[in-house]
Amino acid sequence: MLKALCVVVVLDLCAAWAQTTPVMLPPEVAGAPAPRSTEYARAQERLQRGWDTWDTNTIAGEVLLPEGLEIRLGLKHNTTLYNDPFLPTMLIGRQGANDEQVKPGPHAYDGSYNGFEVTWAGAKLSVQAAHAGDDLVMLVTPIAKTGTLPHTAFFSVGFLWNRPGQVAKDGDHIVASAPNRRIAIFLAGADSNDPYTTIEAPYFSADLTGPVGLSTGKPRSVREIEEIVDQQHSALTESHLKNPRLAPVLDAIETTLAWDTIYEPRGQRVISPVSRLWNLNWGGYVLFDWDTFFAADMAAVGSRDLAYANALEILNEATPAGFVPNFGRAGNWRSFDRSEPPVGAITVLSLYQQYHDRWLLEDSFDRLLKWNRWWTTQRDLNGYLVLGSDGNTSPANADDLSRGTLQGAKFESGIDNGPQFDAAQYDASSHKMELADVGLMGLYIADCNALAAIADVLGKKDDANWLRASAAKYQKSLTTLWDPGTAMFLNKDLRTGELNHRLNPTNFYPLLAKAATPQQADEMVTRHLMNPDEFWGERVLPAIARNDPAFKDQDYWRGRIWGPMNYLVYLGLLNYDSAVVMKARQQLAEKSMALFQHEWTEKGHVHENYSAISDDSDTVASSDRFYHWGALLGLIEYDELTRKSSVASAP
Repeated sequence: MLKALCVVVVLDLCAAWAQTTPVMLPPEVAGAPAPRSTEYARAQERLQRGWDTWDTNTIAGEVLLPEGLEIRLGLKHNTTLYNDPFLPTMLIGRQGANDEQVKPGPHAYDGSYNGFEVTWAGAKLSVQAAHAGDDLVMLVTPIAKTGTLPHTAFFSVGFLWNRPGQVAKDGDHIVASAPNRRIAIFLAGADSNDPYTTIEAPYFSADLTGPVGLSTGKPRSVREIEEIVDQQHSALTESHLKNPRLAPVLDAIETTLAWDTIYEPRGQRVISPVSRLWNLNWGGYVLFDWDTFFAADMAAVGSRDLAYANALEILNEATPAGFVPNFGRAGNWRSFDRSEPPVGAITVLSLYQQYHDRWLLEDSFDRLLKWNRWWTTQRDLNGYLVLGSDGNTSPANADDLSRGTLQGAKFESGIDNGPQFDAAQYDASSHKMELADVGLMGLYIADCNALAAIADVLGKKDDANWLRASAAKYQKSLTTLWDPGTAMFLNKDLRTGELNHRLNPTNFYPLLAKAATPQQADEMVTRHLMNPDEFWGERVLPAIARNDPAFKDQDYWRGRIWGPMNYLVYLGLLNYDSAVVMKARQQLAEKSMALFQHEWTEKGHVHENYSAISDDSDTVASSDRFYHWGALLGLIEYDELTRKSSVASAP
């Protein structure tokens, strides 16, 4: 019997398996995983169980937690000439000419079923996995191919993240031995024993002349595996069809979040970063501030534990200064110079209102309050809130050339190249952009109000009073930025005193703060939101008004459509109940879902941002094709339909 150490290594792509060498940081930012309350530890423990696509490096790897055992699918393209290419990992959204093209299919939160189609090197395959009790089954089915020879599937087996264990091939099966259990793995199909591979670990190989299966626990035939896969796929579909009208939204949100959810070994946590491609580009994982809170909002539709994990783990990325950073990445690095829009308290309050777990508020309140107060001490300029980037923070991130610059302050907005900042000035001595930002103030006031409501539940009267006073202070400042002639809240250059008339969806964020009177809200909606020359149309809402010169750029925040902008505008509209606003809210939900559903149905894409002029959002390379916050466009419709259902069923 061949004894193998328990790491599966693909030599020609070893970086995909190895953990990035961590950067050494001072003690205050390096070290062990953040402490957890008992209730949250239990939530993470529930998440970290069973087989699922936990490995960020590939969607074609099924990992068993807590053991860390992975069964990874790789493909070889057999040719009759030379150079038989090997595909060791598969990811959604790669755009190279010779890269695999993946169309993701349904994926259950608990990993009980997932499937996708992959096209690579002239072959198109269906790849599915499902649970059979505690066992795993995998099924690879050829759909189409070109060329003389069939592709070969390789199922390699090993332990990730230096977890203890051994793997060995024993006759017709593979045995994995973890400290507390033994897992037997069987191939359903003929093992070709292909020796020409760079895999240095036990594996099965099978030529894909027909369906090939794999199972743990006991041998199963291909037919038995197909039946299990079909049963679990049907169960997932039926779970969504309990409300047929909501089924497409439920499928899209669950599938998107489940494919983007991974296990992060250094922090010993389950999290939902924006996409696996971003994780690899940032050394193993990256969590962005508001992106991760939005992931919690979406996960709340079907997975309480995953929603809590995302909300609390992005708070665990907070810097020693107390703010949630723009990013936290592998190696324990963060953006110590800047934050991102404060949406955390809005998310946490919403989760509490849905699930009523007081411990969530107790877990998060102090950190949310510290972050809220940071804005007032570090980003106040003449009574207005502004964006900034602190260039002299310690530790210094020397690789980040935006630190302490205007671009760093733009990054704090989350709207990296927004045209509204084109003429903005940055004061290097104060580290602040000298622009009163109505979007930031609208979000901050909403954060204060949500956090005050949380303080009320927790009996923190003094904190609630302070938060309401802070909200009132900045609401008074915000009202000075209302321009009657324009009928809009406008950003203000604090050097010149001039108002900025370049309109974008953040100009509607004062609705989140209830800063507009009902009459003003109607004017904002009628004259701007539903104006086809600015924001309205079949594809809504562009990140800059259609009549702005930057709209034609269709480059990132210069004219394309972003899920978080639509979502935050929708939440603002919920604060008003006039016929004008309610009509706009309903149509915004319908149009957002239609935009999302088209690409989802046709390609399985969930775009970081969408084209505002074309049905094809693949027209730019700068839009990740599976970035989870694109599904916020579907969440808007879910919230709207759920709201209508609640009203209709009320006595």
